[in-house]
Amino acid sequence: MKNNKKLLWRTVLVISLVGCICCLGFVAWYLYQDYREQKAYEQLQEDVDESTTEFDGETEGEAAELPDGVFLDLENPIDFDLLADINTDIYAWIRISDTSIDYPIAQREGDDAYYLSHDMYQESRFAGCIYTEEANSKDFTDPNTVIYGHNMRNGSMFQNLHYFEDATFFDEHPYVYIYTPEHVLVYEVFASYSYDNRHILNSFDFSDEEVYAQYLEDILNVRSMDKNIRDDVTVTTEDTIITLSTCIGGDSDARYLVQAVLIKDESDE
Repeated sequence: MKNNKKLLWRTVLVISLVGCICCLGFVAWYLYQDYREQKAYEQLQEDVDESTTEFDGETEGEAAELPDGVFLDLENPIDFDLLADINTDIYAWIRISDTSIDYPIAQREGDDAYYLSHDMYQESRFAGCIYTEEANSKDFTDPNTVIYGHNMRNGSMFQNLHYFEDATFFDEHPYVYIYTPEHVLVYEVFASYSYDNRHILNSFDFSDEEVYAQYLEDILNVRSMDKNIRDDVTVTTEDTIITLSTCIGGDSDARYLVQAVLIKDESDE
């Protein structure tokens, strides 16, 4: 009887140890994949960036001056020929200064969820890729272009959007740059806040001017403890905006949004 009990406990112990080893192995594999993915994006950032100076939101070359005296970089530093060789789904690039957000934007024809789980090389990866859905055109002329990215624990993808929860960071980082092969688009951040997880493009008909006007009004009145609004920026139905969307850790029913309005479109054509 005692021998049977000892055998049972040994069996349980062995199974427990094997389970722990498997769990540790999975965690190590996950962290390695996370690390490798981030390094791949960092290498891509170096490869496609044709600029000779570090991006800091300012420039000594071609620039546009805003009324507040800020000069905005209008050089297009992205090598889109190289990106096309990597993945023809990539059609734009997004940058926000003082964040790790410096990524290609992709859109998959016929499969809006593809880049939730595939990277820029079209390989299966948990981190996915920054992407838009087919409901949005690729020229950023829609009233509201929604751009998605995962909230990764290592600070990659769109995790750094959460920096905008801090009022000081929000105030000091007003600009989002989006590059396309023909355009440099400069956006000014006017709102950031926690929201529910509704599908924005399916929930609002932005082609209806009244719906769009009400949506913009509702942004000002949204109930969110972490809401930040740039009071000196007026957004109307004549404007086009982008909505950057990511998850909120521990709350699958919520999303964190950063919204910005187009203030400059520099064409290379």
